[in-house]
Amino acid sequence: MLDWTIVLEWGGFALRWFHVVTGIAWIGSSFYFIALDLGLRSEAGAPEGVKGAAWQVHGGGFYHIRKYQVAPPELPAELTWFKWESYATWLSGFTMLVLVYYLGAEFYLIDPAIAELSVWQAVAISSGSLLVGWLLYDAICRSGFGRDPTRLMLGLYVILVAMAWGYTQVFTGRAALLHLGAFTATIMSANVFLVIIPNQKIVVADLIAGRVPDPRYGVTAKQRSTHNNYLTLPVVFLMLSNHYPLAFASQWNWVIASLVFLMGVSLRHWFNRRHAHQESPWGALLVSALLAAAIVWLSLAGSAAKAGTDEAALSPAAARFAAAEGFDEVTGIVLGRCSMCHAAEPGYPGIGRAPKAVMLETPAQVARAAQQLYLHAGASTAMPPANISFMEPSERAAIVAWYRRALNPAAPG
Repeated sequence: MLDWTIVLEWGGFALRWFHVVTGIAWIGSSFYFIALDLGLRSEAGAPEGVKGAAWQVHGGGFYHIRKYQVAPPELPAELTWFKWESYATWLSGFTMLVLVYYLGAEFYLIDPAIAELSVWQAVAISSGSLLVGWLLYDAICRSGFGRDPTRLMLGLYVILVAMAWGYTQVFTGRAALLHLGAFTATIMSANVFLVIIPNQKIVVADLIAGRVPDPRYGVTAKQRSTHNNYLTLPVVFLMLSNHYPLAFASQWNWVIASLVFLMGVSLRHWFNRRHAHQESPWGALLVSALLAAAIVWLSLAGSAAKAGTDEAALSPAAARFAAAEGFDEVTGIVLGRCSMCHAAEPGYPGIGRAPKAVMLETPAQVARAAQQLYLHAGASTAMPPANISFMEPSERAAIVAWYRRALNPAAPG
């Protein structure tokens, strides 16, 4: 029997691998060019129009790099473009969003205790917010409000804080922070696709036609590139946050996300000053440390658990697993083998909080965690870790049989 849960799990793994690889390529090239641009110095005898130059050494070779204020007098025969790293990162990330959160909406995207949403409503809010976010950001950048860089950055921060709060009002904590990362990454990738690359193509077309390029295209592209520079570190944090419940399962998860954006700015400011060969702004690192301390404190300040998360709040998918043959047996197995750690107050020595914020103390919680139980304790032996509670092979088989019957009542299990 073709097991679509396993197929989707491996598909998610492969996509995540590809997404990380492309993300490394995009972030790496972005960081490199920001550092290169800030480190350029005037050079005696440089050709006309050269803004600055740099000598670098890497891999046993020496590199002499020059940057033109607008463009060289003549276009070189070969020109390397840096764009596919960004496109591939966004496309693979959005595909993962579809695979994990849209196809698994009832498990990972929707929490009836937060908002009673159907799958199509949750998907519409998710995808619509990404589009609206870009349109709003782009409109502000092109408006008179966007002419002041400081005012523009403050306006963008207000939007990000509002989205952080808004996402936590409709999605699970895990999905909320992940979506805030996707919202920001969409702005960054759209900057490359819709502004930076098109502007560069206009400059290239002018050179080919023998016209003098308009410097405003470079100025606009530089503005968007600077935004991307300061947003990169928070995006990476938010993409990793779904693995760390102290970030996404806190009562103040949206505030934590908001502070992460400030911490990303202070850290990038420190690096940017260093790359510009200026005095290191150690105060920026102090600010980053204080923000990190505040984030840790907020993660312990309260639980994001909502009242009424019992059987009445089960999603249709969870209700199907609760009604499936073998549910009572599996509930007994889970309560006996897993609940000592996966509890509001774990009873196992050394476990202070439920791993991954997964609670397994009630039948409703077992039903909601059906897919995780199947993947981690049925189809694999990942849980309990090192089989510390001595789960028997027959018990794992019971979990597998229950899960498959819920998906296909006619299946033998």
